[in-house]
Order: sequence, then C-alpha cells, then structure tokens
Amino acid sequence: MSGYEVVNIGAPDSWREHFGGFRPDTSRDGRRVVDHEMTNQYIGMTANALEPGEEAGYWHTHSDVEELYVFLAGEGQMGLGDDLVEVAAGSVVRVSPGTWRTWRATPGGTGQLQWLCIRAGSTELAHFPDDATKDVERPMLW
Repeated sequence: MSGYEVVNIGAPDSWREHFGGFRPDTSRDGRRVVDHEMTNQYIGMTANALEPGEEAGYWHTHSDVEELYVFLAGEGQMGLGDDLVEVAAGSVVRVSPGTWRTWRATPGGTGQLQWLCIRAGSTELAHFPDDATKDVERPMLW
C-alpha cells in the first residue's frame, strides 16, 4: 500500500551515533533529520542527542515554521528570546515563528539530553481535526 512510509530511527540511546544535519557545514553527532529520509510534505522532524555540556552553539529563528520540542531524557536549557527555560524528560516546548531559540544540555547532567523537534508551518492547523472520516464498521486487522 502506498500513502505511508516507515523508517526506524532506533531507540533514543542510539541517536548520538548518527551524524547528520540540514547542511554538511552544520551537521554534527546526534542529529538526524528524519524528514530528509522520507517524502514528508507538511511536517518535519529531527531526532537529537547532546552530551552534558554540549550546546547548539547558535541562535536561530524561523519566519514561517513553528517548532515543537519534545524532551525524552536528560536535563537542559532553552534560550527563548530573553528567557531561559529549564527542560527535562516530559517537557514540551512550542516555539512560534519569529521567536529566537537556542539550547544546551546541562553541564554535569546525568545523561544525554534527548529530544524530538517537530516542525510545521505556513498554514494554521485546525483546533479540531474535522477532516477525519470515521468507519466503525471496518474490521480491525488484528
């Protein structure tokens, strides 16, 4: 069947082994641009892992892209405009277009800071996904 793709990016503890990025000059250990491995049209995602004390090393902002950072392990900090926000496993941070952002894994932390960054933009998502079609009569495959 077409209309879907599956890629296995491994468990978060293996993410550090991947060397990648959006461009060769900004690639690093622990970054995987998953949407470059698929044919995504409307959403992007990176899988990331930093060792304690490592940081992005730059600030960035987007004009059209909204990002959602979902932290899975470790401790870190995000610079968001003029604010410093503590993040850890379970933290979810939404960053709107036009907001400057950077991040780091807390120096002396207990393990890698691991997170997913999900990107989307250009059109507003409906609050209620009313484009869904439900079929309660269709038999389950299991």
